Amino acid sequence: MICSIPRIAILGFHLEANAFSPVSTMADFTAQCWEEGEVISTLARQTSHLPVEIPGFYKRMDETGPWIPVPIIVAATPPGGPAQRAVWDTFMEKVESGLRNAGEFDGVYIANHGASSAIGLDDTETQLVRMIRSIVGPHTTIIATHDLHCNVSEETIKALDALISYRTNPHVDQRERAAEAADLMHEALSGQKLVSAYIRLPITPPSVTLLTAHGPYADAVHKGAAMIQARGEGPIAAVSVCAGFVFSDLPKCGMTVIVTARGDLPKARYTALEIARSIWADRARYVPDTISVASAVEMASTADSPLLLADVADNPGGGGGGNTIWLLKAFHEARVPGVTLGVFIDPAVVANAHLAGVGAQFRAVFNQTPNEFAHRYEAQASVIRLSDGNGTGRRGIYKGREFSLGPSAVLELTDSCVRVVVGSLRRQLADPAMLEMHELDISRIRILVVKSRGHYRAGFDEFFKADQIHDVDSKGLTTPNLAQVPFKRLPRPVWPLDETAHWVEPSWEIN
Repeated sequence: MICSIPRIAILGFHLEANAFSPVSTMADFTAQCWEEGEVISTLARQTSHLPVEIPGFYKRMDETGPWIPVPIIVAATPPGGPAQRAVWDTFMEKVESGLRNAGEFDGVYIANHGASSAIGLDDTETQLVRMIRSIVGPHTTIIATHDLHCNVSEETIKALDALISYRTNPHVDQRERAAEAADLMHEALSGQKLVSAYIRLPITPPSVTLLTAHGPYADAVHKGAAMIQARGEGPIAAVSVCAGFVFSDLPKCGMTVIVTARGDLPKARYTALEIARSIWADRARYVPDTISVASAVEMASTADSPLLLADVADNPGGGGGGNTIWLLKAFHEARVPGVTLGVFIDPAVVANAHLAGVGAQFRAVFNQTPNEFAHRYEAQASVIRLSDGNGTGRRGIYKGREFSLGPSAVLELTDSCVRVVVGSLRRQLADPAMLEMHELDISRIRILVVKSRGHYRAGFDEFFKADQIHDVDSKGLTTPNLAQVPFKRLPRPVWPLDETAHWVEPSWEIN
């Protein structure tokens, strides 16, 4: 039991690693977040670019009594390929030296995404928590928060005292889950023993089926949340129903259920098994509801009310390049009126737009260096707006958080009048501020095409009702059609790719 003011180490690594995307480099991290030492505490108590669980944890700890934060390092980058090994090794060196040089700790809070990997290293989370445990010892409380799209191994859970994952998708509860971690930290520091049960299921659902407002995943998350009990009211302290991130293409991919109990391991196991059984019985409901590009164009051409069409196969928030041209080309060539598309990621086009200036016309060459998904496409364009791309989110996952698109521009394609918001840094269009900073009035946009998978729903719900929103499938690095993806290391058989997938329940003795 801790009687003095607790010292809590703070650290985190945010990367959702898509095995089919370009490698994530140090430049990718420094363009979003790479902060070390005491500046983290300053940033955590103001509007900043830190992952929002960090300020959420600070706020709750500040509210509940004196404590001493010892910030080590927080690194974050948009979803992309596995981290360069040198980046990961540098991060680990910073963590190790920071912990060893800062004295003793009463607790460690880790704010990870939970689906990271590095070149040559599959389970970065386990390597991290094992190293931390080896430094701080067996009696120091270690609690982590993860994105619900995390890939969790049993080894990670064994090295932690508790894991708490988000319960909303789109993600709007990071602060609340960090506050939950802070409360559980206080319980542990007061002497409460925490034990956890872990189950991994052979299910890797398409991301578009994982909303938490409705559907099978919503049912599973709500079932788990309903089983959590307040301190003094029961043994179940935390339940995390983690959806996984299939594009990591790793042996540990799959939905997981983690239940943390106050000293009662049989109860944790019983609860985890009850939730897992319901998920497995419900697996056939994880079916994407998408329309084709051709159907999207036809629907937009005849729509009598505004529509939001999501280019879910090219989601920068899942490792997509933000630069496939299927929808851009289709709407431009069909001359569909009132279309705005964003954010298309092409630094070269942005540079040429800034060079030309507002009001100028130029030949926009999208994807000058094409690849399998990002084909070259040319169109005459006018420069409507220019921006440095820096803003602060006001809704959804970016609410209250600084973001940067890098230098950006609004182009209007000649003949079709399709407007394209073009950015230099990979960011999904999930917040109205990304359009409003370019002086675009969303209420006057007839057809909005967003390169995002699902987080746009929490950003644009004030403009578009559910029946005005449609996910569009095409080719891309985040396609919901998993049969198109050349998986190499995913555990097989797995649902829904393999109808022969089966689950063997753990052989626990539960009294």
